[in-house]
Amino acid sequence: MTGAGTPLRHPLAVYVHWPFCAQKCPYCDFNSHVRHGGIDEPRFLAAYLAEIDHTAERLRHTAPDGEASAPHQGSRVVTSVFFGGGTPSLMSPATVAAILDRISAHWSITPDAEITLEANPSSVEAARFRLYRATGVNRVSLGVQSLHDHELRRLGRLHDAAEARAAIAVAARTFDRTSFDLIYARPGQTTDQWRAELGEALALAGGHLSLYQLTIEPETPFAALHAAGKLVIPDPDAALALYEVTQEMTAAAGLDAYEISNHARPGEESRHNLAYWRYGEYAGIGAGAHGRLVIGGRRHATVTEKSPEAWLERVEAAGQGLTDLTPLTPAEEADEMLLMGLRLVEGLDLDRLEAVTGARPSDAEIADLVGLGLVERVGAAGPAGGVTQAFADRSSEIAACVSPGAGGRDEWGDVTGPAPATGATAPVPSPVVRATGQGRFVLNEIVRRLSRTLVSRRS
Repeated sequence: MTGAGTPLRHPLAVYVHWPFCAQKCPYCDFNSHVRHGGIDEPRFLAAYLAEIDHTAERLRHTAPDGEASAPHQGSRVVTSVFFGGGTPSLMSPATVAAILDRISAHWSITPDAEITLEANPSSVEAARFRLYRATGVNRVSLGVQSLHDHELRRLGRLHDAAEARAAIAVAARTFDRTSFDLIYARPGQTTDQWRAELGEALALAGGHLSLYQLTIEPETPFAALHAAGKLVIPDPDAALALYEVTQEMTAAAGLDAYEISNHARPGEESRHNLAYWRYGEYAGIGAGAHGRLVIGGRRHATVTEKSPEAWLERVEAAGQGLTDLTPLTPAEEADEMLLMGLRLVEGLDLDRLEAVTGARPSDAEIADLVGLGLVERVGAAGPAGGVTQAFADRSSEIAACVSPGAGGRDEWGDVTGPAPATGATAPVPSPVVRATGQGRFVLNEIVRRLSRTLVSRRS
């Protein structure tokens, strides 16, 4: 552990992927697998520990700025660990403890590090949660998805609404920090129905909620049903109305949006996910895990083998399961920073974008997107606005990029006021930009437009 006053020179987040589930949900495209015959958990644990060892060795002798470093002296300092999946609550507490012990053997862990475990209500037992807490887990994220039994059955969930409510209560009694997920914009869902369900969720919630609009992901059972016309999700106008209800009710309850799909009381934001969105450094451990590691002063993308058994064999043969370790170009870094940073209510600081990548998008392109109501400058002058008609009236090119099911996971609906009249003296533009609520529906296209105007400032 680092001392309370120790400066964090090279903060690191660690993501541990547990790829197994009791059942595969029809909407899910995550790297999750069902093994009805069970798995050899001790064998998998040995592989997790070996991959942590290998990652630590890769980072051991060079700090991100290229300087030499010894363990716990200028090397990475872990600020968060996230057990994701899959269903990590299917792991034994002893496995979780061993993984955390191995992480702490290689890197300093801050005293206030956030240690999150994802869980499904169907796998919740009070005694098991207490054991997770004893290992060092201090935050749990529950995959509730709905508080109605018939919707849970349609979503392919194994738990019922009563189990979900009980799991939320057990988590609240056991952990200092809790969160749970809900999916809305489901087939046939009305704003009145969502108001009632969200109201109950807010009454149950602690300091954090993740609220996702249902999206149709390729190569999932829901995608096949959608293509056949057997599953119809709300159209963009209906989805926007559901979104507006979400923003209104969460804000009134004190859980303001801070990212596309995430709402929290002040200080309850997911620190681990903020490391992604703020383009920090994170190690990915386990089958199908991704990472971003700065090695010798250059950011690298890491990807591990997706198949759990193939990953296991790779690690046993070579000590790691990587299928890709690629240094990113400044242009690739810029695209990633744009995509991640624009998700946040705090926005993306273009000065930092330039410092990291050596480039920034043109002011003219940003101004055009502001005029369309898709992007705003945080802190810029002008009245706070509601939803405008600019998206419908002036952005047909971008609107055409919205695919079935893509209109989800937007965050806030406020947009900037009109641009200053010709000849007016405009204030110095804020260097921080973010997508508006409408812009969230077409974020990939916004990134494409900004990316094509990037101007390099590096020699």
